[in-house]
This record gives sequence, C-alpha cells and structure tokens, in this order.
Amino acid sequence: MKLLRLIARFFLDIIETVVVAMAIFVIIYLFLIQPHQINGNSMWPNFLDGEYLLTDKFSYRFNDPRRGDVIIFRAPPSARCPLELQCDFVKRIVGLPQETITIQEGEILVNGTTLSEAYLPNETAFGTGTPGNKPFTLRLGEDEYFVLGDNRGHSSDSRGWGPVPAENIVGRAWVRYWPPQRVGFIAEAAY
Repeated sequence: MKLLRLIARFFLDIIETVVVAMAIFVIIYLFLIQPHQINGNSMWPNFLDGEYLLTDKFSYRFNDPRRGDVIIFRAPPSARCPLELQCDFVKRIVGLPQETITIQEGEILVNGTTLSEAYLPNETAFGTGTPGNKPFTLRLGEDEYFVLGDNRGHSSDSRGWGPVPAENIVGRAWVRYWPPQRVGFIAEAAY
C-alpha cells in the first residue's frame, strides 16, 4: 500500500510539473514572446529567408512603435494570405501615425524630408519604387504605420496594400535565434 502511494505521488508530481510548465509556456507565448520565421526575401540582406526570430510582444503595451523598428504584424486582407492561415508579415516601419509619406524618384520623404536609411546597402536601392514608378503620397491616420521591406524591389508592403493599423501589430523583432552564425539581438535603426 505504501509503495502504491509513493508511485501515485511520483506520477502526480510529474503531472503537476508538466501542467505548471505548460501554463508558463502559454503565458509567455501569448503575452511576452513568440517565435516567427522569415519567409521570402523581402527583408534581404538584413534578414534571410528561413531565419527564426523571437518577437517581443510586451514592449508595445507601454511604448509606441518607432520608425526603423522591424515589426511582425497580421497580414492585411489584400496581401493574398488565406484567412485560415493567419499569416504574419515582417517589415520595417518607415512612417508613423499622422505623417505624410511621399515616394518619388526612388526616395522616401517623411513630411517633406528625405529619409536616410543607413541599414539599406546601396545594392538594395529602391528598385521599382512604386507600381508604375509613379509618385506616391499618403497621409497616415491616427493609428496607422507605413511599412516597407528592406529589399524594396522584391517586397509586398504598404506601397501595395496600404498602411498597417496599430491593432494588427503583433510585436517587434527582438532576437534572431537561428541560424547559429547569425544569433543576436536585432539592431535598432538610426536616423
């Protein structure tokens, strides 16, 4: 009888440990950090296809997203992502709420001032710029962000499907954890 109680206690301890671990995992996953994978080359050369990131879902609860942040957000309906997949996109914030974004002749202007983007190497110059290479101007709403991929010539972004509402932002790219040779914190963009 004593042996049965010891065995039962042993299994109950294991079950308790598993339940507590699962609860901690769920809380972390839902509220603090979440893994994401880079799919495609829209963020090349700063983020490569197949890399894995941890998304900080916590800091935007206390601070607003900033220009240059690499964010993860729910794909807009016009981005051709099946609703049942709930795709997340990874792009860089270029325009903040209430700003006017103009794209002309391969340059981005924010409120009339040319945006200097040191994180973009010369070979990733704007490429086609906008559809039809026509000048583009957009005034962002109160809770809207203008996002672009770093590989401008090969990115589906706000130029095509418009600004990202704040409520669609999942979080900001925080740490790259795969592949091992590129592990590290995501550098902040300087303007």
